[in-house]
Amino acid sequence: MNPSSFTLRRLTPADVAAYRDIRLEGLRLHPDGFGASWDDETIQPLAWFEARIADHAVFGGWLGDGTLAGIAGLLVPAGAKLRHKGTLWGMYVRPAARGTGMAAAIVERVLDHARGVVEEVQLVVAPDNEAAIRLYRAAGFEQFAREPRALKIDGIYHDSLLMTLPFGKPA
Repeated sequence: MNPSSFTLRRLTPADVAAYRDIRLEGLRLHPDGFGASWDDETIQPLAWFEARIADHAVFGGWLGDGTLAGIAGLLVPAGAKLRHKGTLWGMYVRPAARGTGMAAAIVERVLDHARGVVEEVQLVVAPDNEAAIRLYRAAGFEQFAREPRALKIDGIYHDSLLMTLPFGKPA
């Protein structure tokens, strides 16, 4: 599959059902890849997911058949002392779109948006997710810390890597 076989755009409230489906799939299949849990989000109404789309810049990649196959968002804190840093969050690409360049294109779309809004983007990634770490490093992110016992899933602790990409003051 080549990059022309998918399209990218920012999600709108009309995408809420597709967004909920892919978000819950990612949480269910990769619980150690997200700070959120499937149990917490599966009980949320569609309006909750719609608010996430409205409150954050969430971007998606669609396959030629209209399937939402990849997502990632940018969270910018409301607080004056923190809003210079955004967080890339919720990154997930369905297996059918892996290896197509969609993941890198979504990250770049989030970063393009972020450059006009924040001075730096940070993210958290599981240390054993080598594909994601390669993706983020290729985009310019560098690891700045490792948080031990960041997540506790079914009684087992999981570390997290913290990565950052500073790009100066917004335009």
